[in-house]
Amino acid sequence: MQPRNYLLYDVFTRDRLAGNPLAVVLDCEGLDTAAMQAIAREFNLSESVFVLPPENPKHRARIRIFTPDYEMPFAGHPTVGAAIALAEMSEDDGAAGIFVLEENIGPVRCAVSRGDGATFAEFDLAKLPEQLELSADPVRIGAALGLAPHEIGFENHQVSFWSAGVPYVTIPVADLGVAGRIRLDNQAWSELAPRKSEWAFASPYIYCRKTVNHESAFHVRMIVPGTPSYEDPATGSAAAAFAGAIMHFDGPTDGVSQFWIEQGLEMGRPSRIRLELNVEAGKLASARIGGNAVQVAEGRLFV
Repeated sequence: MQPRNYLLYDVFTRDRLAGNPLAVVLDCEGLDTAAMQAIAREFNLSESVFVLPPENPKHRARIRIFTPDYEMPFAGHPTVGAAIALAEMSEDDGAAGIFVLEENIGPVRCAVSRGDGATFAEFDLAKLPEQLELSADPVRIGAALGLAPHEIGFENHQVSFWSAGVPYVTIPVADLGVAGRIRLDNQAWSELAPRKSEWAFASPYIYCRKTVNHESAFHVRMIVPGTPSYEDPATGSAAAAFAGAIMHFDGPTDGVSQFWIEQGLEMGRPSRIRLELNVEAGKLASARIGGNAVQVAEGRLFV
């Protein structure tokens, strides 16, 4: 039995008990995959991060990301939370700096800064979003969420399917009222497309242009299918996939565009995610996800 330190952070927020909670487990040498999975199940948060020595000595750390049920190749709030936790632990740079975290998806470049009493981190997408084939009928997709056909879509935005490492079905809805009435029917959702496809790992990402906070560009919700299903208060990997929908439907001009995305308001965990797109010659050249995180607890595991 070896004591291992852990930290709890709330991510994509400046306020404690808001945003998306994350466990950051330190001192993970000697833990195998089964042990990490069991610890993640013990925390029972949407994701937990396990920090290991990097394979490349020029990088800051290797991180592995687990839900209570499986390992993720990449996820946004664990990347932001781990980057901020590691920066705040460092005595060299005072919670600031640029470094690389090794994830299953590949090396992820992170930049951490501090200002106005809060720590902010952003990371470059290791994989730009790609559009996947939408084999399911958009009307049936809406019905699985309790939506009528006329409540789906706005302007030129339509239901689409994207992945920047994790697949999401992006579903535009008319307004905040429609977004607030979303109810996922797990059985109906699971029957929409073949199980032996990326759809088996896809979650619905509902969005509208009308927002609660004036600085936000989009209001979103993300529901994770399952038994039971649950809502995620802040989803960086979904925002990364959503960059594809923004490029496809809105066509941002060349240069850098920033979008603040609000999430988690319906569940009392308000979150703010910054999505930054770098467009060159009409195409997405690079993209970044960023946000704040704040430590709420620390402790020791005896495993």
